[in-house]
Amino acid sequence: MTISLNGKRGLVMGVANERSIAWGIAKACAEAGAELAFTYQGEAFGKRLEPLAASVGSDFMVDVDVTDDASLDAAFEALGARWDRIDFVIHAIAYSDKNELTGRILNTSRENFKNSLDISAYSFIDIARRAHPLMSEGGTLLTLTYMGSTRVTPNYNVMGVAKAALESATRYLANDLGPDGIRVNALSPGPMKTLAGAAIGGARKTYKHTDQNAPLGGNATLEAVGGTAVWLISDAGACTTGEIVRVDGGYHVLGMPQYDNL
Repeated sequence: MTISLNGKRGLVMGVANERSIAWGIAKACAEAGAELAFTYQGEAFGKRLEPLAASVGSDFMVDVDVTDDASLDAAFEALGARWDRIDFVIHAIAYSDKNELTGRILNTSRENFKNSLDISAYSFIDIARRAHPLMSEGGTLLTLTYMGSTRVTPNYNVMGVAKAALESATRYLANDLGPDGIRVNALSPGPMKTLAGAAIGGARKTYKHTDQNAPLGGNATLEAVGGTAVWLISDAGACTTGEIVRVDGGYHVLGMPQYDNL
């Protein structure tokens, strides 16, 4: 069965560079036939994004700060002026102060807690509310999460709490928007060598551990994550919503490391 996104239009939010999970998804969607628009935050990220967007035939890029209502309003107004509808949104946005992604969660500051939850979880709800009117023929909202939402992961700290909130929001949005034909899901890859992942203390050790112990013998690839996203966005994913779809080589099923690594 060949999965096609021909005729579908989507917004991709959160591409930092060519190693971003969001880019892996965008590339797979474009290869499946989708037409794409992109957001970025700040001039530096815009310069990195421009050649990537061009490589998949997109000239639609808009600077967005998800903590600023006016910025989000302007972005979706521009999107609505460009296209009469959209079929999917990829939400790959998360943030926490790097200095608080080491050590213990006991040391999380109030300011960073609020900021992390705002950017990493509330922004998905905020974006869904604005995307909803443009999904006149139904569609898909897809976000990114991580196993640290449900299992303690060294140094993940407040991001684990934020991802737990994001996953709960995914379920509630799925229920709210289901009657309008809009599916809401989250992808949960294991550790990946991305700019965001590098901010977590001990990232290299975590990546190596999961790479050595995952049942499939390695961490997820951008191609695997992108392919899963294409399935969820396509008509083949028509009856899947409210799910946390794991793309981690099976690591999440383990109770202990593999025998040789004990």
